[in-house]
Amino acid sequence: MQQTRKIVVVLKGYPRLSETFIAQELLGLERAGFELVLVALRRPTDTKRHPVHDEIRAPVHYLPEYLHEEPMRLARAVLACLPKQGFWRGLAAMLGDFRRDRSRNRIRRFGQAAVLAAEWPQGAGWLHAHFIHTPASVAAYASLISGTPWTCSAHAKDIWTSPDWELAGKLASTRWTVTCTQTGFDHLRILANGKSPVHLSYHGLDLARFAPFSGERLPKDGSASDQPVTILSVGRAVEKKGFDILLRALSLLPADLNWRFEHIGDGGELKKLQALATELGIAGKLSWRGALDQKEVLSRYREADIFALPCRITADGDRDGLPNVLVEASSQRLVCISTNISGIPELLIDGENGFVVPPEDPQAFAAALETAIRNPSLRVRLGDAAEHRVRTEFDHHASIRQLKDLFEAEWQATP
Repeated sequence: MQQTRKIVVVLKGYPRLSETFIAQELLGLERAGFELVLVALRRPTDTKRHPVHDEIRAPVHYLPEYLHEEPMRLARAVLACLPKQGFWRGLAAMLGDFRRDRSRNRIRRFGQAAVLAAEWPQGAGWLHAHFIHTPASVAAYASLISGTPWTCSAHAKDIWTSPDWELAGKLASTRWTVTCTQTGFDHLRILANGKSPVHLSYHGLDLARFAPFSGERLPKDGSASDQPVTILSVGRAVEKKGFDILLRALSLLPADLNWRFEHIGDGGELKKLQALATELGIAGKLSWRGALDQKEVLSRYREADIFALPCRITADGDRDGLPNVLVEASSQRLVCISTNISGIPELLIDGENGFVVPPEDPQAFAAALETAIRNPSLRVRLGDAAEHRVRTEFDHHASIRQLKDLFEAEWQATP
């Protein structure tokens, strides 16, 4: 029985600065008594790490990111798996998927699954995937090859950019799936069609790392040039974050308001955003801080006056679920302005504990920004309410207890 408490966790990449919610969950499961082995499809590209990554004891193994880069490793894995009946079941499943989506990625995921099955960590008795797109593909094929049951954590992009037929197939083969927003839960539950359980489990926040902010922010209202209101945003510079909308909103603010904007994060659209800021005539008020670790980000939350994140749904369906940075900022009594997509309204209620506006609307976002800038007492009231909600409803220990119970129930039912 002790051996089955070792879980192989399949991740897209590890470690990643943008996925603190996964790291804190891994650490929470270790502290709950589970032994983990992390298996990543990609090696890290971030130059920094969060402190939580150094606290996780689990070993990390990397599968071949591209099969042609490690042909001998792949060949050894396939030869080792050929005698297993599960290999042929997995191959049949992959070919069925390939007929519906003729992508080389299908073959790559099967090859990675064969390597995982052939190099299976000794004593591991369970397989869990974070993200229901590519990591879950590897997990599903590896489960068929090895005969090991698997489960899944689904999040945001992975749900909304995957075709329904593929999601339904994976849901039917898992023992259970958890997801982190009500909208994602409703969508997956319909696709599961009663064939396997789907559970709603908010990530929450490790409140020990985000202790209450005991300081006081100055009651700045944008009227003094030597005391500009600081607007902060944290996130990768990618389309779904809506940073172009935020820049356009900032450019619409009245000329008499004094403000400055700070962005934390890297991403492929940084140069385009910086060029847009220059085009809009606001580049002099902006600071681009790049990627920072969790302690540095916490310090910035406490120094800022407003947090802004105008999330959107992209043309291919990509979107955030409930961005962890909104929960983090709220934990520091920092008033947040965001949009009414996905799980954001599950945290923020407009006028009650933050500002929530429609996506793709720079004018509406600018109006919310102006209201927040000119009303420091309103910022305090909404920020206090947001912190109260986070500390009463978004403690990550609840999610860890839920996952622990789900794993324990499966193992207790296993002969």
